[in-house]
Amino acid sequence: MTFTRRHFALTLGALGLSACVSSPKSSGTSRPKPTGLAPDMRPQPNAGYDAWVASFKNRASGYGISAATIAAGFRGAGYLPGVVKRDRNQTEFKRSLEDYLSIAASDERITKGRAAFARHRGTLNALEAKYGVDAEIICAIWGLESKFGERMGDIPIISSTSTLAFDGRRGAFFEKQLVAALKIIQNGDITADRMVGSWAGAMGHTQFIPTSYQGFAVDYTGDGRRDIWSADPSDALASTAAYLQRNGWTRGVKWGSESASGTLQPQAGGPKFATTGNFRAIKRYNNSDAYAIGVGHLADRIGGAGPLRGKFPPDANGLTKDDRVLLQKRLTARGFDTGGADGVLGPKSQAAISDYQRSKGLPVTGTPSQDLLRSL
Repeated sequence: MTFTRRHFALTLGALGLSACVSSPKSSGTSRPKPTGLAPDMRPQPNAGYDAWVASFKNRASGYGISAATIAAGFRGAGYLPGVVKRDRNQTEFKRSLEDYLSIAASDERITKGRAAFARHRGTLNALEAKYGVDAEIICAIWGLESKFGERMGDIPIISSTSTLAFDGRRGAFFEKQLVAALKIIQNGDITADRMVGSWAGAMGHTQFIPTSYQGFAVDYTGDGRRDIWSADPSDALASTAAYLQRNGWTRGVKWGSESASGTLQPQAGGPKFATTGNFRAIKRYNNSDAYAIGVGHLADRIGGAGPLRGKFPPDANGLTKDDRVLLQKRLTARGFDTGGADGVLGPKSQAAISDYQRSKGLPVTGTPSQDLLRSL
């Protein structure tokens, strides 16, 4: 199987460095060490993990990793049971394209995206000139991956990748990620205690796994580090542009467009899309039609375009998006919090429906319907 940059995750602690390890330059824009991790995301005793780490350390020199880097990388690292739980409990949850776009290109994300683009217009336009990748596309990937830097993850990467390598379900893959992460530390790009990301090892503003970081990360600012974690997103945005360029992006070609004659219709009865080779380049970032459409559509909206013209059909419960939004608003008005009114009926909305049904002595199903909407 060929892994794309994040395919493995989407199917969607450190000892002081010694003198023989290059230390990152100090930076006033570095993000603080994460705090407030959930209990199952903090190191817990595990004899099997300790034995695996000891074995890994014995063969680390064969990977070109120094003893000083090993000491630096594993100080404070440990077994994270929450990582294993999340890895084993991944479910194949499929959203409709309509729901996916309601999240990916929500009004909030569009507003934040236009503001982020305005703040970083100079950098984004310079990256487009250098790499040929549309500035809005780079910004949209940033928005989908970390909500423009708001949600980059705070799990220590050495702990997460070593835990998953020890667990063994995808042991060889995650050992490669662990080795790559240690080499990033050894190179001086980041210290182990600041190398944080998702539970599955994706890092920074645009969520690179360690091996992709090694292959594509860029020191755009010229400070000697490829700092995709910094409060300044320039290196991360440049790394994303470089990734797309080297994975087939063609300068001056759009990703695609909504089109009545399009051949791609991910949701039956919904809009059709005509796509280009650049759509396939986006899928190298995440091998999903919905993701690539989400990136393209969000990029268009950031650039000033309007909503999709085509309509989606009612869902399996006979509700349109407008119906679902109204249902959420009416439930919330009655004190049953749905967590927002975006038309996406996730677990919080289902719990609100159940609580409302229970309060009325109705059968508790958590399922929306036209009758439920009328009763509200």
